[in-house]
Amino acid sequence: MKYNTQKEKLQMPEYGRGIQDMIAYATALPSKEERQQCAESIFRIMSSMQPQMRELPDYRHRIWDHIAFISGYQLDIDYPCEITHLGAEAPKPEPIKYPMKDIGQRQYGYLIEESLRQLAEMPEGEERDVMLTLTANQMKQTLFNWNRDAMDDTKVASDISRYTKGRVSLDLSTFHFAPVQTLPRQDAGCGKKRKKK
Repeated sequence: MKYNTQKEKLQMPEYGRGIQDMIAYATALPSKEERQQCAESIFRIMSSMQPQMRELPDYRHRIWDHIAFISGYQLDIDYPCEITHLGAEAPKPEPIKYPMKDIGQRQYGYLIEESLRQLAEMPEGEERDVMLTLTANQMKQTLFNWNRDAMDDTKVASDISRYTKGRVSLDLSTFHFAPVQTLPRQDAGCGKKRKKK
């Protein structure tokens, strides 16, 4: 038995190996008339496989482009339209560089650390108190999600003081954290008793 990994790579996986084999067969036919008839049959099969393409104004052209592409542009027939070389008009985009940020503690992430930097620069007042409340609650939620054993009110307060270099402090005697939101665990049925048949 021959595995798929040992077979020729699929040029367009959405059509499957059967279509690719048919196009290879058509390409190898000796007479142009036979190749033409075979290609037109393959066209009808491919258009029935992708019915959503019929809504596109140039769907016939696209399918002929796909046939030519799958054959490696080796299928010598009289195409009913001018064939566009796929990929020639749209070069591959350059990979996007991931912006690497220097994060002190990964469990908090860049946005919380940026919020704490802004808190350190803000003057005392209602706006800073609101931002401190939001940031502290998010820090506690993040610690809970990261490691429930590490979640501690005093840790959040000490981290706020450390990140802001002592400019902002959280008074735990008066500050009340919002309840931590727990998400249901997804254990894929582990621990559930199976019903006896």
